[in-house]
Amino acid sequence: MEGTRHLFFCILISILILAAGTSGYMVIEGWPFIDAIYMTVITISTVGFKEVNQVGPAGRIFTIILVFCGVGFSLYVAAAVVQFMVEGRIRIILGRRRLDKKIDRLKNHYIVCGYGRIGRVLCRHLRKAEIDVAVIEKSPERVSVMDEDNILYIADDATDENNLLKAGIKRARGLVAVLATDTDNVFLVLTARQISPELFIMARASQRNAIIKLRAAGANMVESPYVMGAMSMANRIIRPTVTSFLDLAFAQRHKDIQMEEIPVSAGSELVNIELKDSGIRQNYNLIIIAIKKPDGSMQFNPSFDAVIKPDDTIIAVGEPTSLQRLGWALNPQAGVS
Repeated sequence: MEGTRHLFFCILISILILAAGTSGYMVIEGWPFIDAIYMTVITISTVGFKEVNQVGPAGRIFTIILVFCGVGFSLYVAAAVVQFMVEGRIRIILGRRRLDKKIDRLKNHYIVCGYGRIGRVLCRHLRKAEIDVAVIEKSPERVSVMDEDNILYIADDATDENNLLKAGIKRARGLVAVLATDTDNVFLVLTARQISPELFIMARASQRNAIIKLRAAGANMVESPYVMGAMSMANRIIRPTVTSFLDLAFAQRHKDIQMEEIPVSAGSELVNIELKDSGIRQNYNLIIIAIKKPDGSMQFNPSFDAVIKPDDTIIAVGEPTSLQRLGWALNPQAGVS
């Protein structure tokens, strides 16, 4: 911004010098406008053309002043223009290198391929949950949007294997494919699965028949925004109270209630303890909705004698601060980090 203002100022002064030189010749020598501006241009540009008309003593003194003022400042303006162009290019290169270095340091992050309406909202929610994100988006129109959102990105084709490697796919926790078309998403999932066989991949499907293809390509989870949107609208009609509660539970962290899933590590003091003896209800004032087992099975509304095991995932509802404290108790290593 500072460089742009400086360049604008230089151009404005140049216009004023040109106007002053033209007016001077018109007043002092009585020349017509075209002769006066021509004489001013060849003088301050030092091209050395012959004078268009005979210059009198007063005109020669004025020309000397114009040379000292105009020529020097013209060279300064030319240097400012070159500096602006070079610095702008350098700024772009340095900015890209800074982004690449930050992406190289990412671990256990998510790669979001596509920064359209869905991709942008998805990244906003992931970052609010303090999850690192790297975006791959090839549309030039969305580069300024990503810069404005201050997000790490690679402005290139997400289906290119090299770009996935640059985004740290081998260090990533997961990948989300939300490109514009189902065909691009299928090809992206195939490429990503080939590079990282164990990577968690979620994909968006616009058409129902694309769901099967994306799963066959290697996606762990496929979501259709249109189906989900229709189901949400139907639930708001059929179960308005339930959806209101879920909206409240999944709202931002400044709300009084929230639903959270908390992994259980082997180093927790609550491991191998029954729920009735864990003190979760008494000490944290939380409600345990379910316990997810490592094999994927779910214990809904677990009984008081249910035992908390390592690698379980506790799904609880309560105040955000209490959920955070329980998270430290169940996963102390995460709390230390």
